Amino acid sequence: MIGWIYLALAIAFEVAAATCMKMSDSLTKLWPSVLMAIFYILCFLAMIKSLEYLQIGVVYAIWAGLGTAAIAIIGVMLFNDTMPWIKIGGIALIIMGVAMVNLGGTDTPEDLAKIEEAN
Repeated sequence: MIGWIYLALAIAFEVAAATCMKMSDSLTKLWPSVLMAIFYILCFLAMIKSLEYLQIGVVYAIWAGLGTAAIAIIGVMLFNDTMPWIKIGGIALIIMGVAMVNLGGTDTPEDLAKIEEAN
Protein backbone atom coordinates (compact mmCIF):
# COMPACT_ATOMS: atom_id res chain seq x y z
CA MET A 1 0.00 0.00 0.00
CA ILE A 2 2.79 2.44 0.86
CA GLY A 3 4.30 1.92 -2.60
CA TRP A 4 1.06 3.11 -4.18
CA ILE A 5 1.02 6.20 -1.97
CA TYR A 6 4.56 7.08 -3.03
CA LEU A 7 3.59 6.50 -6.67
CA ALA A 8 0.54 8.76 -6.34
CA LEU A 9 2.76 11.46 -4.85
CA ALA A 10 5.26 11.04 -7.70
CA ILE A 11 2.48 11.49 -10.25
CA ALA A 12 1.08 14.54 -8.46
CA PHE A 13 4.51 16.17 -8.21
CA GLU A 14 5.27 15.40 -11.87
CA VAL A 15 1.98 16.93 -13.00
CA ALA A 16 2.66 20.01 -10.86
CA ALA A 17 6.18 20.26 -12.29
CA ALA A 18 4.99 20.01 -15.89
CA THR A 19 2.33 22.63 -15.23
CA CYS A 20 4.96 24.95 -13.74
CA MET A 21 7.17 24.26 -16.76
CA LYS A 22 4.47 25.66 -19.03
CA MET A 23 3.88 28.60 -16.68
CA SER A 24 7.62 29.39 -16.55
CA ASP A 25 7.50 30.70 -20.13
CA SER A 26 10.69 28.92 -21.20
CA LEU A 27 12.26 29.43 -17.75
CA THR A 28 11.95 33.22 -18.00
CA LYS A 29 9.65 33.51 -14.96
CA LEU A 30 11.45 32.89 -11.68
CA TRP A 31 8.88 31.34 -9.36
CA PRO A 32 7.32 28.87 -11.78
CA SER A 33 10.86 27.83 -12.75
CA VAL A 34 11.89 27.33 -9.12
CA LEU A 35 8.70 25.42 -8.34
CA MET A 36 9.22 23.25 -11.40
CA ALA A 37 12.67 22.20 -10.15
CA ILE A 38 11.38 21.53 -6.63
CA PHE A 39 8.43 19.48 -7.89
CA TYR A 40 10.65 17.38 -10.18
CA ILE A 41 13.03 16.64 -7.30
CA LEU A 42 10.10 15.62 -5.09
CA CYS A 43 8.66 13.60 -7.96
CA PHE A 44 11.77 11.52 -8.41
CA LEU A 45 12.30 11.06 -4.67
CA ALA A 46 8.75 9.71 -4.36
CA MET A 47 9.22 7.51 -7.42
CA ILE A 48 12.47 6.10 -6.01
CA LYS A 49 10.65 5.23 -2.77
CA SER A 50 7.81 3.57 -4.70
CA LEU A 51 10.37 1.28 -6.35
CA GLU A 52 11.11 -0.27 -2.96
CA TYR A 53 7.60 -1.74 -3.05
CA LEU A 54 6.52 -2.03 -6.69
CA GLN A 55 8.00 -3.32 -9.93
CA ILE A 56 9.81 -0.77 -12.09
CA GLY A 57 7.75 -1.55 -15.20
CA VAL A 58 4.52 -1.01 -13.29
CA VAL A 59 5.75 2.18 -11.64
CA TYR A 60 6.99 3.71 -14.87
CA ALA A 61 3.92 2.72 -16.91
CA ILE A 62 1.51 4.17 -14.37
CA TRP A 63 3.61 7.28 -13.75
CA ALA A 64 3.99 8.06 -17.44
CA GLY A 65 0.46 7.08 -18.45
CA LEU A 66 -1.51 8.83 -15.74
CA GLY A 67 0.83 11.82 -15.83
CA THR A 68 0.28 12.15 -19.57
CA ALA A 69 -3.49 11.92 -19.21
CA ALA A 70 -3.57 14.43 -16.35
CA ILE A 71 -1.37 16.93 -18.20
CA ALA A 72 -3.55 16.65 -21.32
CA ILE A 73 -6.63 17.50 -19.23
CA ILE A 74 -4.84 20.34 -17.41
CA GLY A 75 -3.69 21.67 -20.77
CA VAL A 76 -7.30 21.97 -21.87
CA MET A 77 -8.48 23.47 -18.58
CA LEU A 78 -5.67 25.96 -17.91
CA PHE A 79 -3.93 26.61 -21.21
CA ASN A 80 -6.74 26.34 -23.79
CA ASP A 81 -5.21 23.30 -25.47
CA THR A 82 -7.47 21.46 -27.88
CA MET A 83 -9.00 18.05 -27.16
CA PRO A 84 -10.19 16.51 -30.44
CA TRP A 85 -11.62 12.99 -30.47
CA ILE A 86 -8.34 11.49 -31.67
CA LYS A 87 -6.57 12.86 -28.58
CA ILE A 88 -9.35 11.57 -26.31
CA GLY A 89 -9.00 8.15 -27.94
CA GLY A 90 -5.25 8.17 -27.44
CA ILE A 91 -5.60 9.05 -23.77
CA ALA A 92 -8.18 6.28 -23.35
CA LEU A 93 -5.71 3.82 -24.89
CA ILE A 94 -2.99 4.99 -22.49
CA ILE A 95 -5.30 4.44 -19.51
CA MET A 96 -6.27 0.99 -20.81
CA GLY A 97 -2.59 0.15 -21.21
CA VAL A 98 -1.89 1.18 -17.63
CA ALA A 99 -4.76 -1.03 -16.46
CA MET A 100 -3.37 -3.97 -18.44
CA VAL A 101 0.08 -3.52 -16.90
CA ASN A 102 -1.54 -3.63 -13.46
CA LEU A 103 -3.36 -6.85 -14.31
CA GLY A 104 0.04 -8.47 -14.85
CA GLY A 105 0.87 -8.14 -11.14
CA THR A 106 2.58 -5.41 -9.18
CA ASP A 107 4.48 -7.15 -6.38
CA THR A 108 8.27 -7.25 -6.38
CA PRO A 109 10.01 -10.66 -6.42
CA GLU A 110 10.97 -10.05 -2.78
CA ASP A 111 7.31 -9.54 -1.87
CA LEU A 112 6.34 -12.75 -3.65
CA ALA A 113 9.06 -14.66 -1.78
CA LYS A 114 7.76 -13.34 1.55
CA ILE A 115 4.22 -14.38 0.64
CA GLU A 116 5.40 -17.90 -0.22
CA GLU A 117 7.38 -18.15 3.03
CA ALA A 118 4.30 -17.13 5.03
CA ASN A 119 2.24 -19.89 3.42
